[in-house]
Amino acid sequence: MSLRARFALAFAVVAAVVAAAIGILSYDAASERIIGEIDNSLRSATTAVAGGQTDILAAVSADGRGHRPAQRVFVAQTLAADGSVTHLGGDASLPVSASQLAVAATGSATDTDVTEVEVGHAQYRILTTGLGVGRGALQVATDVEPTHDVLHGMAVEVAVLGAIVLVVAAAAGWLLAGRITRRLERLAATAEDISLHSGTDRTVPVEGGDEVARLSESFNTMLGRLATARQDQERLIQDAAHELRTPLTSLRTNAALLHRLDELSPGSRQRLVDDVRSETRELSELVNELVALALAGVGDDPEEDIDLADLVRTVAGRVERRTGRVVHVDLDGTWVRGRRQGLERAVGNLVENATKFDHDNAHPVEVVLREGRVTVSDRGPGIPADDEERVFDRFYRADSARGLPGSGLGLSIVQDTVLGHDGTVFAQARPGGGAVVGFALPADRFLTNSETDHALSSPASRNSDEDSERTHT
Repeated sequence: MSLRARFALAFAVVAAVVAAAIGILSYDAASERIIGEIDNSLRSATTAVAGGQTDILAAVSADGRGHRPAQRVFVAQTLAADGSVTHLGGDASLPVSASQLAVAATGSATDTDVTEVEVGHAQYRILTTGLGVGRGALQVATDVEPTHDVLHGMAVEVAVLGAIVLVVAAAAGWLLAGRITRRLERLAATAEDISLHSGTDRTVPVEGGDEVARLSESFNTMLGRLATARQDQERLIQDAAHELRTPLTSLRTNAALLHRLDELSPGSRQRLVDDVRSETRELSELVNELVALALAGVGDDPEEDIDLADLVRTVAGRVERRTGRVVHVDLDGTWVRGRRQGLERAVGNLVENATKFDHDNAHPVEVVLREGRVTVSDRGPGIPADDEERVFDRFYRADSARGLPGSGLGLSIVQDTVLGHDGTVFAQARPGGGAVVGFALPADRFLTNSETDHALSSPASRNSDEDSERTHT
């Protein structure tokens, strides 16, 4: 069953239940009131007949136009204790039941019995009132057939009205559900079109401010992210194909020379082997960086509370041991919420990039951490003003870096990782020579003092501290 049909059915069921409840309660209330009025008129008639007023028992005939008078017609008779009946007036003879005989034989003046019986083709309601023990009873009755006809007509009208309400509610539910599901159907059609044609460049109109509108907005946001991810993927593939072409071409050339290995001099052979080793090493580094770039910002490592100062200190020590360069750190006690592996990679790329460009090793690399802002400074050739906005582009290398090892992906990985943390990156020339490169994380990723205390007391933090101590050892 479609969602629209379910909406219509739900509307109809709710309307049917409400209409039935209202109809039944209304019918019961009206019936109880009408029967109560009849019983009151029977008691009043009993009092009048017992007082000798028998004119209310006169037979009533239709007028010249066939209309009966508005007043109610009564029938009365006395019932002796022995069961004998004396007719007092009226145009019907009332049957006697066992319960009525019991009132006549043993009932006091306050004992009554009310019952309905069919007399001929009419329905009579009989009130039997005791006259005292052993004195019999007085029976007064009236024709309630018209009353039952009225109640029956009322029940039919209630049922018809309920059916009309049911149909109207179902139709209203169908129309309203159509307006709601029309937008959902549009979403479904768009999703199916995307799955069939891989088209993420379209959007769904957003109408109103309800939940369906919010779903449409979320769907459009998802489509935008899918389109961006697809563009990034295509650009990565194109850039990777371009960058892989040079080392692969060199390897193919060297592989062709291997067929003439016996013809080469020992020196040429050694140069060939060195070239192959160098090209395979660069190719391996390029592939690793491509993988890191593809995973930057969307890594599998979950977000956690991180002592950013400890992370920077650990990375700086690692780079010092690997490169032999001196790295000075100036850190505050910033704690942030983020992905540890990604931030370690970003800080490591910044520091290693600085050591690579500072050729003379005369000055240490400086790393400063202040309120979520990581700044790495070196004394290398610096960054030309025209290149400051391009150093984070994939595979981009300034003229001064053409002869240095690397693929030009390190800073791009930093940028993708930081953007995945909603942060910003920056690069500029250092006064006096060199470059200043770094990133800043947003304030909403900082931990409060209470959150920091909780993070310090957590088992994960103690394990991280132990790992850091082993790293420094």
